[in-house]
Amino acid sequence: MYEAAYAHYRATGKKNFLNVALKNADLIDETFGPGKNMEPPGHQIIETGLVKLYRATNDQKYLDLAKFFLDQRGNAAGHKLYGPYNQDHKPVTEQDEAVGHAVRAVYMYAAMADIAGIMNDSAYLNATERIWDNVVSKKYYITGGIGARHEGEAFGENYELPNLTSYNETCAAIGNVYWNHRMFLLQGDAKYIDVLERTLYNGMISGVSLSGDLFFYPNCLESDGKYKFNRGALTRQPWFDCSCCPSNIIRFIPSVPDYIYAYRGDSLYVNLFIAGKADIEMDKTIVMLSQEANYPWDGKVVIKVDPKTSQKFAVRIRIPGWALGKPVPSDLYRYADENTEKVTLKINSESIDINMDKGYAVINREWSKGDVIELDLPMPIRRVRANEKVKDDLNKVALVRGPLVYCAEWVDNDGRVLEMVIPDDAEFKTEYRKDLFNGVTVITGNVLDRSGKERKLTVIPYYAWSHRGPGEMAVWLPVK
Repeated sequence: MYEAAYAHYRATGKKNFLNVALKNADLIDETFGPGKNMEPPGHQIIETGLVKLYRATNDQKYLDLAKFFLDQRGNAAGHKLYGPYNQDHKPVTEQDEAVGHAVRAVYMYAAMADIAGIMNDSAYLNATERIWDNVVSKKYYITGGIGARHEGEAFGENYELPNLTSYNETCAAIGNVYWNHRMFLLQGDAKYIDVLERTLYNGMISGVSLSGDLFFYPNCLESDGKYKFNRGALTRQPWFDCSCCPSNIIRFIPSVPDYIYAYRGDSLYVNLFIAGKADIEMDKTIVMLSQEANYPWDGKVVIKVDPKTSQKFAVRIRIPGWALGKPVPSDLYRYADENTEKVTLKINSESIDINMDKGYAVINREWSKGDVIELDLPMPIRRVRANEKVKDDLNKVALVRGPLVYCAEWVDNDGRVLEMVIPDDAEFKTEYRKDLFNGVTVITGNVLDRSGKERKLTVIPYYAWSHRGPGEMAVWLPVK
């Protein structure tokens, strides 16, 4: 309710809904706090909502209450500890590993990042960085999903990343976007947007059908067509007895424009490549930006920069890690093949050198109406290998292109995919299929089956799987 009231206030300027939320929050503040009820929430989420109410009102008590709830985690003074499942095993500033229920966790980490930024709290900042590093280097799926276990909807041990039984709750993917966006706002580093983008284009939108009315609760990376992974079903369902994922998608999708751009001081950040227009009020001028892009199918992006008055500032364009040889900002996954194609950048049709800072190409100049940036991100088909400590992915590869992860589905591959093998010398090509899933680029090539017989392999974007009936699917396929 707090989040909804804040969104309504932002969109309309009206306070009628906001006042209802504030009345409720005042009651919570009267009831909980030092010397009152000392219980933290069972399921973290009120903390980020309270921060939104603080942003709307500038009333410190809402911020203080959010921090109180966070500080009570792992604090036995005032309540009996719930344990690791609720991230209530030790103080949040001492935590360094993502444990327990994944959705509760990422909501809490997002709130910790809020507190770190607003209150300039270095202990909170250091803790969120440690936990983030643990997730991205040891507990993160190639699809951007998090939460390996159905039991407890939880993170597993380090490098525990099963495919058939992977959980990867849709809500956890959404929470992961929230958390990484906040980490970017704190640090201005593109690695957080790299994680956000991978989650957004793969393990998050896989949670909703192309028709918008069927949903995955978990998002597995493999299916044998028998294991009913989706709350008793083999494919997406219209609803669940616990309806968090469908309703969370509904509130998340309208927030996507928030992640495309950002600014700080005289730097304007271009984070996501999504066609559209935006007016950004910087400190010295209003900048009208427009993007022309067919991303993620094509890496050519045209950005028109139209400041209201000519002004010197820096445009920082994210060069995705996937385009620079790193599928993720850790050693958890690596490319198994070489790519010689280079990223190129032009200003008003003239090629320029790319000067990088924290994952951004920085263009610092005086901008005038009509200036045009052209970015070209080559999108070859790549093989990805997992760290050898991920036992479930040993001697396997995943096929990716740009930010998209691909999967083999039974309907394109003679009913069977789990017996297919991708030899090192297999060659692949892309094909745009206008007739499939509202238009997608598929990847095809000749591979082998386990007996050594040649087979044609077709893979589709992971987000689009399970629209044509239940059956076998795999993101990771063996190499021998």
